[in-house]
Amino acid sequence: MPFAFLPERSCRRICRGLSWMLLALLLTACSRAPAPGARLPQDAYIWQRQWTPALRTALSASHAHVARWHVLAAELGASGRWIDIDPDVEALANTGRPLLMTVRINGQLARLDAVAIQDHLLERLSAWRRRGLQPAALEIDYDCATARLPEYIAFLRSLKARVAPLDLAVTALPTWLSSPQLASLLAVADESTLQVHAVLDPRLGLFDARLAQDWLHQYAQRTRRPWHVALPAYGTRVSWDAQGRIAAVESERPLLAGGLGNELMVDPQVMARFVAQLQASPPAGMAGITWFRLPTGDDRRAWSLSTWIAVLEGKPLKPGLQVQLVAGQGGNTPSDIRLNNEGNADVSLPLRVRIKVRAGDAAPSGNVCSGDGINGYTLENDAQGRYLRLGQAGLLRAGASRTIGWLRCAEGGAAPDITLEMGS
Repeated sequence: MPFAFLPERSCRRICRGLSWMLLALLLTACSRAPAPGARLPQDAYIWQRQWTPALRTALSASHAHVARWHVLAAELGASGRWIDIDPDVEALANTGRPLLMTVRINGQLARLDAVAIQDHLLERLSAWRRRGLQPAALEIDYDCATARLPEYIAFLRSLKARVAPLDLAVTALPTWLSSPQLASLLAVADESTLQVHAVLDPRLGLFDARLAQDWLHQYAQRTRRPWHVALPAYGTRVSWDAQGRIAAVESERPLLAGGLGNELMVDPQVMARFVAQLQASPPAGMAGITWFRLPTGDDRRAWSLSTWIAVLEGKPLKPGLQVQLVAGQGGNTPSDIRLNNEGNADVSLPLRVRIKVRAGDAAPSGNVCSGDGINGYTLENDAQGRYLRLGQAGLLRAGASRTIGWLRCAEGGAAPDITLEMGS
């Protein structure tokens, strides 16, 4: 057949297809265990449903530190309703990184309709390819009960036959470690990711480094395929009903205040130490770390992007938390009590901020400061005096400030001392 010149648009399409094929080859290399002494590659989940300017900025700023993107493509809710997400093809291509097409199936789904689910996944896969996306693997995220593993394994075997030769990846839970079915599940998947955060009772916290290490070493003994560990770079709010049962777990919505709930946060310094241990002595067969999730400027539950990148690079984290009394402007205007983080790392909000009048400068009777807390803090008293108490755990991002209260002192009274208490 003679050669023919193609229109410019067709040439661009072919070049883009070749680029994604090259990325697929890179994916295979990235999923293997690193050479002894080499740093573990680090992936990231893109879990956002809306491709906002902040998400595109985060991709551009962080792609040099990321080996692969796990891109949320669709989610099947407990009600059986699908939510499909269309990623920004150009933004992903500009990062030059391989990607996995990730599909979440709600663990509370009453019935796993294998044929209908697989049909939808194949349609989504075709839609991605029509748009120029060439995922190197299909990843299934299904946090099912351990008793449902046989049904899930049958589903995966059938799905793998239908998507071949595309690789199939899965996420796994530590609760499955006690099941004899785990070996069969891991034998079906080409690679897996063990999730070690938000897997136990929320009352026990979002992440436990000691438990996570134990789970990793157990998991390493159960699989012979490449595997990653999923680590958190976010916070979540857990709410309970009047009977003490979990009513909601909110990890991707704006921060809420009040109610019968707690904000669970993962301190970047704790996670940085954990990652350093993994880099120094990774469990057998570990191919890398996968972060949940890529932080963006408008994701108030995630770490700041700068802190996350510092953890990825293994740079020292230096929080610089300070408290400041900012005088009001004129007359009887109250002064603000403000927290400033002048370091390069997000830092946990202090549980108490003490307010004291300096010894020897106490105001006359009646000449005292009034005030209150705001933005998650309330003004309270104990045997040591007055303090602002934090109601919900949270992080103050690197370079950020937060006003947490106000004071109005009588004219001529002493300026109060403000001190931080980070303990309980």
